[in-house]
Amino acid sequence: MADNMSLFMERLPEMLLSFGAKLIVALIIFLIGKWIAKAISNVVKRLMGKGKMDSNVAQYLGNLIYGVMLAFVIIAAIARLGVQTTSLVAIFGAATLAVGMALQGTLGNFSSGVMLLIFRPFKVGDSVIAGGINGKVHDIGIFATTIIPSDGRKVIVPNGKLSNDTITNFSVMPVRRIELSINVPGNTDINAVRDLLRAVIDSESDLLKDPAPAIVMTDANAAAIIFGIYANVKNEDYGRIRASMVEKVKLALTTKGFWA
Repeated sequence: MADNMSLFMERLPEMLLSFGAKLIVALIIFLIGKWIAKAISNVVKRLMGKGKMDSNVAQYLGNLIYGVMLAFVIIAAIARLGVQTTSLVAIFGAATLAVGMALQGTLGNFSSGVMLLIFRPFKVGDSVIAGGINGKVHDIGIFATTIIPSDGRKVIVPNGKLSNDTITNFSVMPVRRIELSINVPGNTDINAVRDLLRAVIDSESDLLKDPAPAIVMTDANAAAIIFGIYANVKNEDYGRIRASMVEKVKLALTTKGFWA
């Protein structure tokens, strides 16, 4: 035993020198790898920024790339110390899978948030029907989107629900068409009703002239005649002018006794 101890003491400086050299190399690998990973992450963020990608998406994807590359750098540095990394890779993979399964819903919302920010079906301030909620978009987060309905509630909708549902955006187009359906009794004078509806159209100076507003008879039977009014307005004027036209049509037809 004394011989073994003596031999160990003799080889100790050599072992320390060897391990020290490996430790220095591992440290160099880690520092250089970390610098390269950070540089690549920053380049990706800049390229995404130049491509007009949302800054939040660029930031998250850049950080994700950095994290993945750093994990490989750490494994490479540990391997340089003589540690078998096969088991570490297996443990890392298993842990990643377990975390992924545990956070499946959260990761789904995250990926959906990235898609929303990349493809931009709506932006903050748009009036939408999304996830079954009708209101204005207040905030687009990476996991959820906040929508404010007209009654002032604050509704937070998971992005996964938005990506799997139909999205109606009322704000994206500069022009919207007002469509009104008017029922009058079947024995009503068609020309008289048409003149009243034309007067309502002429009273709205903010209706667009091209294409010109139209009055058409869409259906008729013994009980009722159905007219349709179609007129284009600027998007921001839609609600105000539509409400005004509905009121004017109601008053005009009621005054003449034409309301069915």
